[in-house]
Amino acid sequence: MVTEKSVKELENSQIALTMTVDAASIEKAYAERLAKYSKTIEMPGFRKGRVPASVVERKFGEAIREESTFDALEEHLKETLDTLELEQKPLPYSTPVLQDEETLLPFKKDSDVTFTVVYDALPKIALPAYTGLEVEVPEVEVTDADVEEEVNALREQNALVRSKSGKAEDGDIITLDIVELDENDKEVEGTKREDFTFTIGSGYNFYKLDNDVTGLEKDAEKVIEKTYAEEDGVPGYAGKTVKISVKVKELKRRELPVVDDDFAQDVKDEYKTVADLKAGLRAKLEKNVEEKSKNDKAAALMAKISADCPFAVPASMIDMEVEQSWNKFVNQSGMPEEQLMAFFKMQNQTKEGIMAEWREPAEKNLREQLILEEIKKKEDFALDQEEYEKACEEQLKSIQDENTKEYYKTMIKDDMQFAKVVPFLLENNTFKGGAKVSYKEFMNPSEAN
Repeated sequence: MVTEKSVKELENSQIALTMTVDAASIEKAYAERLAKYSKTIEMPGFRKGRVPASVVERKFGEAIREESTFDALEEHLKETLDTLELEQKPLPYSTPVLQDEETLLPFKKDSDVTFTVVYDALPKIALPAYTGLEVEVPEVEVTDADVEEEVNALREQNALVRSKSGKAEDGDIITLDIVELDENDKEVEGTKREDFTFTIGSGYNFYKLDNDVTGLEKDAEKVIEKTYAEEDGVPGYAGKTVKISVKVKELKRRELPVVDDDFAQDVKDEYKTVADLKAGLRAKLEKNVEEKSKNDKAAALMAKISADCPFAVPASMIDMEVEQSWNKFVNQSGMPEEQLMAFFKMQNQTKEGIMAEWREPAEKNLREQLILEEIKKKEDFALDQEEYEKACEEQLKSIQDENTKEYYKTMIKDDMQFAKVVPFLLENNTFKGGAKVSYKEFMNPSEAN
């Protein structure tokens, strides 16, 4: 049994748990393990299961003592962890790490063993003021130019696409066969792509070939030599010169429809005139602004609260978040992980390098989620009982076991309370208008810049 234990809080949301396991428990574990080996071990001169314990002990005693003692320590550690308060328990994905193992060895007979493990725990969060704050957010107005841009986007969506002859021009849809060539003009394995289609001038092609293919005609072939700079935004190619062989398979051109009442009716039956179309588009853009403004207000408010709430997000928590992001990334790529890694290797990139870039945003997201969770606990939001019971009924109708149901009911309550945190913050803080920005800059700041 554990004769004593102590819990010490360390930096970075870690806990050091020190325990002393009494000699009697350790000797009991040793005796049981010795008896087990005596019945199972095979030794010359003895029948299996008939080897005297004294013989086994003389030959393997030190190894058996080490094995049984470590097992005893682990067993008592698990029992002790179960007795700790939630904030002192290790996170599910944080394995307690034994400290200074070399100082424990060799284990001595009839001796207590004192050892320390370190692990990540839930951080302690001292909430700052989170109501009565004033936060500045941008002001945005939907203009006639924004509406016209939406109209033009609809024209593009409803354009007729026809094959064309002659030279490729900006705005044309071009279909190419592409492959990289090495210094001997041999195809580089894994770079060939057939029937790749993009719109010239859009920049939506990996090698940024828009200007290079302008002027080519159908069936034309060309070897393009390009040197890429950092600002070209071609991952893994900055500072490199490559040769790319292209063959034009097809050229097409969009024919945009005229904006008239017929066009408006084609977009949506409820639009009878161009004026109706533009009014509808303006309402849609204003709704977009309203929804994004709500998200931006919450983000600005969380940034302010987070800045006044210093605590360390556990490293194991960030590791788990980043690993989940990687798995999601692989699934969305539509490629097996091995194939994706081969592609990254060609670009001189590694999984570790990519994931390292994700750690900072992961830490920020986790920090804010932990703060929101702490606010939820403190406020203990009341739920609409009818709404709560309806959610339980719908989500748990296939579950028969009552204990399982109760467990999930607690989770449903937790989720419903958590969903109330952001609306609560938006209602209980003030937002003042800041710099005026355009609709495009507001909705897509990275593109606007």
